[in-house]
Amino acid sequence: MRIVLASNSPRRKELLAGLGIPYDVFVLQGIDESYPDDLPANEVAEYIARKKARAYRNEIRSTKNEKLSTDSKFLQSGVQTLGASGQAERSTLNSQLSIILTADTIVVCDGEILGKPHDAADACAMLRKLSGKTHQVYTGYCLQTADKTVSGTVCSDVTFKELSDEEITYYVEKYKPLDKAGAYGIQEWIGYIGITGIRGSYYNVMGLPVQRIYEEIKKFGNV
Repeated sequence: MRIVLASNSPRRKELLAGLGIPYDVFVLQGIDESYPDDLPANEVAEYIARKKARAYRNEIRSTKNEKLSTDSKFLQSGVQTLGASGQAERSTLNSQLSIILTADTIVVCDGEILGKPHDAADACAMLRKLSGKTHQVYTGYCLQTADKTVSGTVCSDVTFKELSDEEITYYVEKYKPLDKAGAYGIQEWIGYIGITGIRGSYYNVMGLPVQRIYEEIKKFGNV
């Protein structure tokens, strides 16, 4: 059996590789990641992960002899790449596919969901909200085969010290965390100097609860 990571996140690639399990990366662009306004914050990440998984299932089920559409990419996994052009026949992809892994991470502070910042000013505003408080990081995951779907959510509590404006500005200008929920990466400078406590999985805060993922993968059989 084989894993297909449905994410281009460098952090998720690094964490999954750390499990020592061979995997490929298959990325679809333009997936709708919206969610109902009345959905509880602690359910949003898993909802989006399952929504992503449905999009991948639809792609895999498409006509086998067609080329992958131009809005999808099959990327090198560290194990192999299918096709010198970066494209692959769906029939080839089907033969490789065992388990699609999708995930989504959100940050929640005082009940407010902090997604990826729109710009530097938004990133600074988010970090000011997190400053001196404990917030929650939820990562929802979904593991899907042709006949089985398993999903869940892992939560970690993260506490920041009081961050100065100088520290916030320096981090945002140097590290440009516009691709990160809550406008920070725990593994970066802001984590070194600003985070005073974590309750739960550190790797979950990075973007993938690999301890839980490992246990879930084992339930599918040999990988």
